[in-house]
Amino acid sequence: MGENNSHDQAFDVSLNAPPQVGSKCFDDDGRLKRTGTVWTASAHIITAVIGSGVLSLAWATAQLGWIAGPTVLFLFSFVTYYTSALLASCYRSVDPDTGKGKRNYTYMDAVRANLGGFKVKICGAIQYLNLFGVAIGYTIASSISMMAIKKSNCFHSKGDDSPCRISSNPYMIAFGVIQIIFSQIPDFDQIWWLSYVAAVMSFTYSTIGLGLGIAKVAETGKIRGSLTGISIGYVTQMEKVWKSFQALGAVAFAYSYSLILIEIQDTIKSPPSEYKTMKKATLLSIVVTTIFYMFCGCFGYAAFGDHSPGNLLTGFGFYNPYWLLDIANAAIVIHLVGAYQVYSQPLFAFVEKSALEWFPNSKFITKEIQVPIPGYKPLKLNLFRLVWRTIFVIITTIISMLMPFFNDVVGILGAFGFWPLTVYFPVEMYIVQRKIPKWSARWLSLQILSVACLIISIAAAAGSFAGVVSDLKVYKPFKNVS
Repeated sequence: MGENNSHDQAFDVSLNAPPQVGSKCFDDDGRLKRTGTVWTASAHIITAVIGSGVLSLAWATAQLGWIAGPTVLFLFSFVTYYTSALLASCYRSVDPDTGKGKRNYTYMDAVRANLGGFKVKICGAIQYLNLFGVAIGYTIASSISMMAIKKSNCFHSKGDDSPCRISSNPYMIAFGVIQIIFSQIPDFDQIWWLSYVAAVMSFTYSTIGLGLGIAKVAETGKIRGSLTGISIGYVTQMEKVWKSFQALGAVAFAYSYSLILIEIQDTIKSPPSEYKTMKKATLLSIVVTTIFYMFCGCFGYAAFGDHSPGNLLTGFGFYNPYWLLDIANAAIVIHLVGAYQVYSQPLFAFVEKSALEWFPNSKFITKEIQVPIPGYKPLKLNLFRLVWRTIFVIITTIISMLMPFFNDVVGILGAFGFWPLTVYFPVEMYIVQRKIPKWSARWLSLQILSVACLIISIAAAAGSFAGVVSDLKVYKPFKNVS
């Protein structure tokens, strides 16, 4: 995954080029040699996984309590690692002509090669809808963090009891403008540096959130919370049920990266096999993120108990030191700029590749304009890419302004993407690829895992939609001042 390694999925001339087998510059499929390693793949995964989801984990733990909270976190991490390993094994499928492993460049390619038919369309619709939803979730999260910086400075200068009411709309628009610029980066390989920056930022704000939680527990000298979570009375019995379900969605979202796993794997060099490298990168990333999640969720809950905020660094459980909160929230914004791109690039590539297949002779789709930059190489701007990616960012920004509910959106996305993309398709593809006989012990255990995760996803979706309905009762679009 180096700077000069650009196997652009959208405008790849090598798709029609003869494979340069044995060449030092090309891989076995005729594309430029991949240079990704365990570390670059781990950086991509950590960028995708330790996202804004970590900030809602104290709230999620508060809904579930000291027993169920950490248990749910651990179970999700185990299931994600196990099914990610199944999915990584589907990166190559045997080519019937040569008998060699044919690469699947995207998640949809893997489903097409192993399952085929209608399932490919279902997978594509879920995957790309989810990527679209993540872009909305990240726009909301970044605006909340930008507002938090403004608010913490306002509280610092005017006192903790000041109203300090701020609209999130200008911040969402600012984030959208930044994304319009970054979205002109042609493909996944060319954002490797953005992943490194984003991974560092995610550790920065997670560590600050964790540190403030530990400091709060040390300051008060007591661990808040209860074994069963938020108590009836503080919420009604029905609210307790819905919020517990919503918490499952928040945890699922915190682990959702399967939808871009194959795209990350397609940047890894071989030998050793991409599967072995990806398995190591997945294990390393999930161990690191789970330790972080346990600490952030548990110390956040220990610090605030039933009052744990929906977003640990912007719910103003903490006011001081205000400069440290500002650094944490600035790190969130920088991280989300990168994470938005990591998630959007596969969607961009799919639309551009489809457009090229449908209209191969269209000048609007194929023509590139050279924009001179003094002292640098000229920038290649593709007109279709410029127009369509800009429209995409504008749409995600407008939807974010219409529905800026961080916890609810996180829960819906987690519930919607977790079962089909993290569990169902990897399990089904693995069964087909390894020819596991129906009703065998292995087949039965995989199906039980899949059904259990489906039930969890349905419960999480129900809880999150109930949250949106209750929020919409008191919300006026475009007047989101807090």
